Amino acid sequence: MSDNKPDKKDDDVHVHVEVSDAIDAELELLLQTDPSKGLTDDEVRERLAKFGQNTIPEVKTNPFLKFLGYFGGAISFLLELAAIVSAILGSWIDFSILVFVLVANACIGFFEEAKAESALDALKNTLALHTRAWRNGELVEVDAVNLVPGDIIAIRLGDIIPADARLLGIGVTGAATEGSLQIDQAALTGESLPVAKGKGAIVYSSSVVKQGQQLAVVTKTGIHTFIGRAANLISITTEEGHFQKVINQIGNFLIVITVTMVVIIMLVNLLAKTTYKEGTDEIVTEFWERFKISLKQVLVLTIAAIPVGLPTVMSVTMAVGASQLAKKQVIVKRLTAIEELASVSILCSDKTGTLTLNQLTFDKPYLANHGSTNENPAGNGTGTYTEEDLLLNAYFASEPGAHDPIEKATRNAAEEIVTLLRERSVQDHNIPGYLVNEFLPFNPTSKYTEATVTNTATGEKFRCIKGAPQVIARLCGGHEEGSQAVIDLARRGLRALGVARTIDAEMTKFELIGMISLLDPPRPDSAQTIKECNDYGVGVRMITGDQLIIAKEVAQRLGMQRAILDASKLIDPNIEEEALIDRCIKADGFAQVIPEHKYRVVELMQKRGLLVGMTGDGVNDAPALKKANVGIAVEGCTDAARSAADIVLLAPGLSTIVDGIKTSRAIFQRMRSYALYRIASTIHFLIFFFISMIAYNFALPDRLIILIAVLNDAATLVIAVDNARISKRPDKWRLGQLISLSFILGVLLMGISFAHYFAAEHWVDSTLDKKTREGIIQTIMYLQISSCPHFVIFSTRVETWFWKSIPGPVFSIAIIGTQIFAMFMSIFGVAAFQATAIGWGWGIGVMCVSLVAFMVLDVVKVLVIKYWSFELTATLWPTASRREKLRKRNEERIVKNRAQGHFNKIRDAVRMQAVVSHWRDVTLSAKKN
Repeated sequence: MSDNKPDKKDDDVHVHVEVSDAIDAELELLLQTDPSKGLTDDEVRERLAKFGQNTIPEVKTNPFLKFLGYFGGAISFLLELAAIVSAILGSWIDFSILVFVLVANACIGFFEEAKAESALDALKNTLALHTRAWRNGELVEVDAVNLVPGDIIAIRLGDIIPADARLLGIGVTGAATEGSLQIDQAALTGESLPVAKGKGAIVYSSSVVKQGQQLAVVTKTGIHTFIGRAANLISITTEEGHFQKVINQIGNFLIVITVTMVVIIMLVNLLAKTTYKEGTDEIVTEFWERFKISLKQVLVLTIAAIPVGLPTVMSVTMAVGASQLAKKQVIVKRLTAIEELASVSILCSDKTGTLTLNQLTFDKPYLANHGSTNENPAGNGTGTYTEEDLLLNAYFASEPGAHDPIEKATRNAAEEIVTLLRERSVQDHNIPGYLVNEFLPFNPTSKYTEATVTNTATGEKFRCIKGAPQVIARLCGGHEEGSQAVIDLARRGLRALGVARTIDAEMTKFELIGMISLLDPPRPDSAQTIKECNDYGVGVRMITGDQLIIAKEVAQRLGMQRAILDASKLIDPNIEEEALIDRCIKADGFAQVIPEHKYRVVELMQKRGLLVGMTGDGVNDAPALKKANVGIAVEGCTDAARSAADIVLLAPGLSTIVDGIKTSRAIFQRMRSYALYRIASTIHFLIFFFISMIAYNFALPDRLIILIAVLNDAATLVIAVDNARISKRPDKWRLGQLISLSFILGVLLMGISFAHYFAAEHWVDSTLDKKTREGIIQTIMYLQISSCPHFVIFSTRVETWFWKSIPGPVFSIAIIGTQIFAMFMSIFGVAAFQATAIGWGWGIGVMCVSLVAFMVLDVVKVLVIKYWSFELTATLWPTASRREKLRKRNEERIVKNRAQGHFNKIRDAVRMQAVVSHWRDVTLSAKKN
């Protein structure tokens, strides 16, 4: 094998895919600036006017307008309309209650979230503030915001690059240089290793120079830069959250049936019924007065029916959950993200810095035999070099204090593993027993570092070299086994470094010691976190800007499959979008991605109806974090990622994300149980009074209706601290099931209420005066309508039998306590609330029936949930999307059944073959005997 043959293979494996921006011909003409003079002031002013400043445009949100935004939504609009009508009618108590609820909802949403929409500001702050540029023939310091295309800038070690620029291959002094820069662009592209860039290559704004210095010409500034595109993706991502969509759908459903029934009641009152003046038997004939009386009657009914507490209970529940998560070092910036996290089924995670440590680490090396050569790889028979031999010699040839990540990784590994270095009394650059006489740093021509070392005990002098594997192997006279080891390492995505030393007195003959392998390793808890996420039904997808082979190696170490998709496939025009979505869902990760790719991955999965979580720490993650249903910024993240995210992790790695999933699912169960209870009670309330007011001219006094609405909703606020069962799969609202079950429970509650009404009409003493008798019946019905639906929340809080999950003590006390208050108020009567005394018999009797009723309804709930299916939902609520989803499910089921049938046939054939072979063996054995 020739010396350069391994080089070629190695190069084939370690190809860096550069992301390039097209530069049009007009812009190219502006880049032909004299590197020794730069632009003039007039040229700068002209280009500033054309291209604008090198900054990201700011988009500010007015805090007052943001606060007003919390008064939107279907439920809020109906409450606002009811408040206006109350003011017109002079019902100031009703008006005060409505305004209080509206303001409370808005304040909870505004102050609890306290979401700082500063993603664009954070991206702007990552830019360099000042830079050195050639202007008017002089190298001067200028503000980065005033750079324009065509500016000649000087960049060197440690600089943050202020704009996208093309390297000129010229040193700051004006002399040509063949050297390359080491650029750390991990925060932009997610690559774990610095990238070498030479003349003609583009360096991106906000990346960091790790090695070298050169002049460059600015190509793009501001929003047109690589980082500017990320800012643009963030600014266009303004979609309505999943939780808000669900609440609006629930609200719209309740509002439609409320308005429909209220309008019918109004029409019946005005056209077909006699209207009496309130509190008297006087008939009202004037239309406007009849209209006002009817409007006030249905207004109270509307206020009680509307789930005024729905947004408040949801917000308080999520706020309590956010407080619980904060104790686990999970900071929630957007409250509704808690609910959405419970429903996330795909978690897209950035690799570098999130699943991995973002630092090169020593991995298992290749160790050569003592005395090995190309012709005799077995060596002299004295065994192989050890890891300590390899690292000690590499340490000799490493530059102390170097910022290069490879040098740091090598020295750190040596100081940790080599006994001689680890046990030094003083951890400095001195090496006990050895003296480094001379050190030659790395240069692009030789591609290795070199040290001349003396063994102080024996006086032996030798040279050590460390560098590009193919170069080191060539200096050793070729080493086919070592070169093959490098190729094997490269195919697994590991960076290799060759190490050799001289073995002769003249220090001219090198012998290979081995090949160091380096990798950005997974965090210690990443594999376990991924497993736990899978156990909870959340699939983890790794997304990285690194090469495909590196991504596959890390995926394998994390316990994931190696089905990693090249990001270029995401924009392949020859693939239909549906097929592309299937590829995304089936892939275990994506490699060589840029911000647009990450954004595209999230977008494609969301189009399939999946709720997607995205974790990350860099500028390159910010657009996808904002686009995802739940954006999660990990510990040590950039300001851009933190600002774009909904949740911020303060502890390293992803381990706390499992705590977040558990807590969010507990919160989800609480919210869903409240929604089921509230929708069922609203349907019960509306249908009962719709029928009773039209057919029997029966209604409750205004104050009792308001008391039901306020007291019961206030009590259910404590659902935020109730015990909850955590599901092992992503939670879903299943609105078809939720509304259908609510309707069934509501109708059954309505039937129970009418049973009480007819019983009261029959059993209440008919000899009492009309007003007292009506008051007793109204108070009996108040207690029944207050207690029976309220006790149902003990059933709706879990999807299984109510006794399988014991409610929390605070929750139980609040629910039972309000109903005990209602019972005693009804037994003894309270004139201020228009409640007439009904006595102990009716009071205790109604409460006992309500307790038994909730247990009966629990059986109905369990049976409905048990036998409910998506097919049933699609049949009862046949929306276009559900019909299409049902069609696809049926097609997939047919394919799956066909495949299972083929499998069964093959299995049966194999079994039959095994039986035949067994009997043949038995027969042959019998004949032999």
